[in-house]
Amino acid sequence: MNATYFQPTHSIYHQGLLLFAHLLMNVDGVVDERELKALEEIRKEENIPEETFSAFRKTIAKKTERDLYQDGIDLLNTCSEQERLCALVHLYRLSESDFSIHPREVRLLLYSLKRTDVDFDEIELTARLVNARRGLPPRTA
Repeated sequence: MNATYFQPTHSIYHQGLLLFAHLLMNVDGVVDERELKALEEIRKEENIPEETFSAFRKTIAKKTERDLYQDGIDLLNTCSEQERLCALVHLYRLSESDFSIHPREVRLLLYSLKRTDVDFDEIELTARLVNARRGLPPRTA
């Protein structure tokens, strides 16, 4: 298979990930500096092109939170199981970035898990592995 076959899915993955990151960062009413830094790290790690990020910024300006959520679900559900897992691991880690998890963040993550059919234990385990690989201390409850 050639690279052009994978590009649309990858772009869809990026768009869905960015929509959910935006929702998660804004759900508690405060966008923390650490959350912005974590979003930038996600952009770098996932090699999200500037064109995709610009399109994302235009999209969020025009839609309601409900529409953004539904669009994000629709996009992620067209992705592979591995991409959905990866997106939700990013979101899980993003929720931890400001060192406090707001109840609305938990609710958003739980609804997202249910709608994308991704197992929470898999997300938590993968997030721990990523943190260990990066030398980050384990999060305590």
